[in-house]
Amino acid sequence: MTIELVDGKAGVAHISSEDKAIIHQAKFGKSDMVFDLGDVLKCTMGSANKATIGTGCASIQGLDWHITAAESVTISNGSQGMKRNDIICAHYHRDSKTGNENVSLTVLKGSPNATAAADPTIPAGKILSGAVDAYMPLWRIPLNGITVGTPVRLFTPRGALWDSVTQTLIKSQDGTVTGVKSGKIAQISINWKSASTDSWGSGQFGTIPEGWRPAVVTHGTWSGRDGGSQRDFILETNGNFRYANCGAVQNSGTFSGTMTYILA
Repeated sequence: MTIELVDGKAGVAHISSEDKAIIHQAKFGKSDMVFDLGDVLKCTMGSANKATIGTGCASIQGLDWHITAAESVTISNGSQGMKRNDIICAHYHRDSKTGNENVSLTVLKGSPNATAAADPTIPAGKILSGAVDAYMPLWRIPLNGITVGTPVRLFTPRGALWDSVTQTLIKSQDGTVTGVKSGKIAQISINWKSASTDSWGSGQFGTIPEGWRPAVVTHGTWSGRDGGSQRDFILETNGNFRYANCGAVQNSGTFSGTMTYILA
C-alpha cells in the first residue's frame, strides 16, 4: 500500500523521521529555518574561546530540533597577524549501525589568512538522500589576530506559521484592513470605499487587534489620482486606526495603501 496515515495509529511503530522530514518540507519548504521562539538561538561570546547559543527551535532539512537550555561551544585561538572565520553549525548525525539520530552544535574552523578571512566550506549532505551527516550554519565568528569580533547571524528568524497568512484585521461596510506579519514586523493593507471630502477632515478605520499593534505611533500616506488629495494614515499604540486629510477639499472615492511597522 502506497498511502500512509503518518500521524494515525497503525498498531505497529511506523512513524519515521523520514516521514516527518518529507511532510515538514512539503508544508514549510526545503530550507533550513530557525523559528522566532525563546532566545532565537542568540549567540554571545563569554570569552575569546567560548560562544554560547541560547534557547530556540529550528529545523534542519525538515527535521525539528530545539535547545532547551543554553549550550556552549569552543572557539580555537586566533593567530597574530592572521584573520579567520569560524562557523557555528547545527550538526545532524545518523549512526549507520543503529540508525539513531541526533543534533549537536559544532564549530567549523576557517583557514587563517593574512589579508581576508573566508568562511570554511559547509559539508554537503542530503538527509533524505541517505546522508549520515548534515550541517546547518547558524553564526559566523570573525577573528582578527587573537581578537574575536561580533558574531554574525546567518539565518533570518521565521514567525509562526499563522503569521505568514494574510488575516482580516478590520472589516466593515466601508472597507477592510488586512495584515501579514513575520516575527516583529507587520505589513497591513487598507482598501476603503469612501472618505471624508472635508479640508483637513478625518475618519476612522477601526481598531487593530492586539498582537498587531505598533511599538510606536506609526504614520503612512496616501496620494490620490487627482493630484490634489492626500491623506495621513495614523496607527496608534492602542490599536486606534484613522486617517486625516491633508490640505483642501479631498476626493471622496475609493482609496488603498500599505504600512509596514515594528510590532509592540
